[in-house]
Amino acid sequence: MTSQPVPNETIIVLPSNVINFSQAEKPAATDQGQDSLKKRLQAEVKVIGTIQILCGMKVLGLGIILASASFSPNFSQVISTLLKSAYPFIGPLCFVIAGSLSITTEKRLTTSLVHSSLAGSILSALSALVGFILLSVNLAALNPALLQCELDKNNMPTRSHSYHYYTIDTMDCYRAKVSLTGTLSLMLICTVLEFCLAVLTSVLRWIQVHSDISGSVHFQPHSYIKNSGMSSKMTHDPGYEELLTS
Repeated sequence: MTSQPVPNETIIVLPSNVINFSQAEKPAATDQGQDSLKKRLQAEVKVIGTIQILCGMKVLGLGIILASASFSPNFSQVISTLLKSAYPFIGPLCFVIAGSLSITTEKRLTTSLVHSSLAGSILSALSALVGFILLSVNLAALNPALLQCELDKNNMPTRSHSYHYYTIDTMDCYRAKVSLTGTLSLMLICTVLEFCLAVLTSVLRWIQVHSDISGSVHFQPHSYIKNSGMSSKMTHDPGYEELLTS
């Protein structure tokens, strides 16, 4: 009698209750949760992009007002530094581009658009940082400009009985200082807000670029993981395995 080769095979036999347990899983509910999370994230990113565009338009409008308004030479020297840097015009352009790319990327999530949105957000953050420095310096220079304006007005050659003339000129200096303080403060608030939003968008885009799953994040509920572990344990239980030899 010749001996037959015995195949060394392992066949796993699963009872019906295990199969029913696996069928009882609800992946559709998990997919619905992921879709809902994705829609919320898309809506939030669109809101962020809209705010970025509004900040850019606000800074641009205030910059046009500063460029077209006329001030005394003391305040004009302060504002000229900001205008020569072209931040009130280039900075808002970066803000609008970054916000538009954020909105467009959420509508069409492609690799090229994600990279473009990341680059636009980084450029916008850098522009906002430069603008923050320039605006802070200009705001700090308004008080010395006010003092110099008062001195120049008081040292002007005038006729006798011109006390009222001095008062009017001094009030002009104060009005110029107050108007410039309000304008530059609004620009500074919009710039700080834009910087925070640009940094947040840059982080989100960076995660999407370096994600192994193409920017989508999948969340599994704790019950699903626990049940999956239980199912795996049950399938590897020796009680559910039969070794067949022939």
